[in-house]
Amino acid sequence: MMIIMHPGAPREQIQGVIAEIENQKLSSHIIEGVEQTIIGAVGDGHYVAKEIFEALPGVLSVQRISQPYKLASRQFHEQDSIFQLDGFSIGSLEIPIIAGPCSVESRAQILEIAQAVKEAGANALRGGVYKPRTSPYAFQGLGEEGLEYMAEAREKTGLPLVVEVMAVSQIPMMEKYVDVFQLGARNMQNFNLLRAIGETRTPVLFKRGMSATIEEMLMASEYIISGGNTRVMLCERGIRTFETATRNTTDINAIPVLKKLTHLPVIIDPSHSTGDSAFVSAVARAGVAAGADGIIVEVHHDPAHAISDGKQSLTPEAFAKMVKQVRAVAEAVDRRLVAQHEKI
Repeated sequence: MMIIMHPGAPREQIQGVIAEIENQKLSSHIIEGVEQTIIGAVGDGHYVAKEIFEALPGVLSVQRISQPYKLASRQFHEQDSIFQLDGFSIGSLEIPIIAGPCSVESRAQILEIAQAVKEAGANALRGGVYKPRTSPYAFQGLGEEGLEYMAEAREKTGLPLVVEVMAVSQIPMMEKYVDVFQLGARNMQNFNLLRAIGETRTPVLFKRGMSATIEEMLMASEYIISGGNTRVMLCERGIRTFETATRNTTDINAIPVLKKLTHLPVIIDPSHSTGDSAFVSAVARAGVAAGADGIIVEVHHDPAHAISDGKQSLTPEAFAKMVKQVRAVAEAVDRRLVAQHEKI
């Protein structure tokens, strides 16, 4: 349920409500505005009477949240959530672009690509160091060695790092290197991993499962938010349908639907959505037009010889062209890309 405090309610009244929430075996989540505080009481609280909280000093009203995903719902948090990351914002009028290779293959490779995407307008660098491959015999990533190369790329370019985490055991090591955890489609309902990420305070780029509904995605994100990690970005990366012309089917509908249902930022991944570099720019433009708050795209300096996902990777030249096209679309819908000078 959602407990709305009187404007200007003093700290002791807020603490009194929190104490009662804990007394009812629920967890509290606070949204503090300039004039008013809202406290979410989350858990198996269907048996708890609203009147218990309505009688407390400082409480203006109590409302039950109808959506099964409580903290992710716009009913709980009406305003868009905005996260700050290295001098730019996610979830505001700015549209950041995350770019880089599917896999970190070598030091020279990631340094070259990092410099290229920065010059073309990227705001963050992506790269996989643990690779979940269909075949157990395929390249599985460089592990911590790859993270060291990514950290060097960040030092040289200033780009924050977005890296996929695959297991709970990887979190302590990756926290030393990574600015944003990516949680991949195959792990969307890995609840132990979600709970562990929720205990961190590292921002999360949370990808939709390839066969997941929008509600299932939001319910899964609730595991992270309920643990206290509220900086979650939802990512539409295509879903599996009967269509085989592309690797996946880009659910453009999901972007405005998510923007209606949740306050969390929504990112579009046109690379995995299509699986073909020929379609990546078009889907990126469509995503921004539909209201996406950011783009994550795969870029490789030599896609033909990439260890993984070369077919869907843009060359640096194609990426630079995409950035210009996306900038025009963003301006047409009263948004803008993050200017290079705004970054730290």
